[in-house]
Parts: sequence; C-alpha cells; structure tokens
Amino acid sequence: MKQRIFSGVQPSGNLHIGNYLGAIRQWGELQDQYEAIFSVADLHAITAPQDPETLRQKTLEIAKIYLAAGIDPEKCTLFVQSHVKEHTELAWILGTLVRMAELERMTQYKDKSQKGGASESGAGLFTYPVLMAADILLYDTAVVPVGKDQMQHIELTRTLAKRFNDRFGETFVIPEGKLSKEGQVIMGLDDPSKKMSKSAASEYNYISLTDDADTIRKKIKKAVTDSGSEIVYSDDKPALKNLINIYTLLSGKTAQEVEEMYQGKGYGDFKEGLSEVVVGFLTPFQEKLAGISDEAVEEILRKGVEKARALASAKMTQVRERVGFLPAE
Repeated sequence: MKQRIFSGVQPSGNLHIGNYLGAIRQWGELQDQYEAIFSVADLHAITAPQDPETLRQKTLEIAKIYLAAGIDPEKCTLFVQSHVKEHTELAWILGTLVRMAELERMTQYKDKSQKGGASESGAGLFTYPVLMAADILLYDTAVVPVGKDQMQHIELTRTLAKRFNDRFGETFVIPEGKLSKEGQVIMGLDDPSKKMSKSAASEYNYISLTDDADTIRKKIKKAVTDSGSEIVYSDDKPALKNLINIYTLLSGKTAQEVEEMYQGKGYGDFKEGLSEVVVGFLTPFQEKLAGISDEAVEEILRKGVEKARALASAKMTQVRERVGFLPAE
C-alpha cells in the first residue's frame, strides 16, 4: 500500500508564487507517489477575523487553484476542512494532552501575537498547532509536505501522537515532514530576510497567483537587490539568490545557467527576464483557473468529503474507544 500524505492551505489573503513553489507544486508530483489527501483549511483561516462571504469565495478559489496547479481529484482526496467534524473533535482530545509550555514555544504564535499584541490574540491562534496535529493524525498520515517554517508544528504533532500512543495504546501513525528544496521558503520581494507572505502589509512583498502581467512587472522592477550589479547565485546576495530561485523553479533552468545567461548584464536586464518567466508561467495558469466553474469545484469537493469522512469517522471511533468514551449506540 502507498503511504498517505496530507496537506492544506488556508483560504485567506492572496495565494502567491511562494505558496505555489513551496507547497502546491510538489503536491502534483506527490499525488502519484502517495495516497494523497488535500484540504482547504478554512478552520485555520478563522484564527484571524474573516468576512463570511469573502471566506466562502476564497474557499472555492483555493480549491480552483489546486486544480489549476495539477491536483487531480481522480488521484487524491480533495475536501474542505470544516466539512469533516472529526477535525475539531480530535483537536479537543489532543488539546488535553498538549502542554502550555509546548504551545508557548511555537515561533509562529510568537510572531503573530507580537504583531497584534498577545493580549488581543484569540486562543485559536495559540492552539492552532493542535488543530494542525489533528488534521494530520486523523488520516494516519505518514508524510506531510511542508515549508521549513512549519517543521516545528510537525515536531509537536509527532510528540502528541507518541504521547497518545503511550497512554492509550498504538493508535496514530508518527508522521514525517517532507521539505522541498529551493522552494521550501521563497522570501519577500521587499525584504529577503523574511518569507513571502500573503498577509504582508505591502503588496510589493509577493506576486499573487492572480496578478496580471503589468502588476507582475511592476513588482519585480521594485524588488530589492543587493549591492553590486553582477548576477551571481550566492548566500552573500540573499535578495538576488531569492530572485534566481524563483527564476530557476519556474523556468527549469539551473542557477548556473541563469548566471551564464546574464553574464556581463545588470539587474535591470535580469529583472526583465524574470518578469517574462513569471508572466509566462502565470498566464496559462490563470487561463486554467478561469475555466473552472464554481459548480464543478463544488461537485469535486462533495465527492472528496465523502472519502475524507469515511476515513475520519473510522479513526475517531478507534480514538473514542481508546480514550474511554461511552459509545453513542
């Protein structure tokens, strides 16, 4: 039997090429190697305030992006997280096992609570990693494709799975995190020291998957660069290295080939070339996206959730019995 993978993206903000290169692109490859389960993580999205109608629209949009990126519902299970009630049920049970100190160590919580003020942050932001652990463990996930910034959450998931198994008997598979290579973290165009973020204050931080050609060219033109003008792939030039990573991942060329192409040329020439590479990728992608109707996506999600519910229900029946809950029937 194939090992199972699970992953998902929140339907909030503007999905960008960093999300695509760091996660979604490799899903298309992994769905042929594993039994794949992909979710639109709408429960995670409400850790920050969301307009209800916008959330519904974004949920459909994310599912369409999955499909346009090559996620095949015939090869995987695709569903909306909130449509499977067992996610929140398992999260509560795992929440009784996690320790406050473990959640307080989570880097993402520290970063996000500092932005808005810890006293004003909702408890959902604090317990977010527990729901993520439930998402993963509910499906006996063996492999979780994630970016580097999520590996701390995977370690907590492993800890909770082991803790539950030690207390109640072997129940959960202990998952492994799977990092992509250069795409594991695409940095911001305006700040190469921080990852590209769909919630960034400036739209010049990211290139959205739905940006038009003129907007893409404008953003790349304004992207920060390092001192000097030589096109070199080096840790000493983090801004340029990040841009070259985007170039190589979308074009299929190596960093050395990019260096050779722009030998004797400056940042202006390189940025023009990068703009054409990004536009060349996103134009057909956006055409695919526009061709997917709401009705088609809704039907795919209905079929997907039936498969997800069957797996989740079976696992939770086992969990309830292990914990000692009285059967309902």
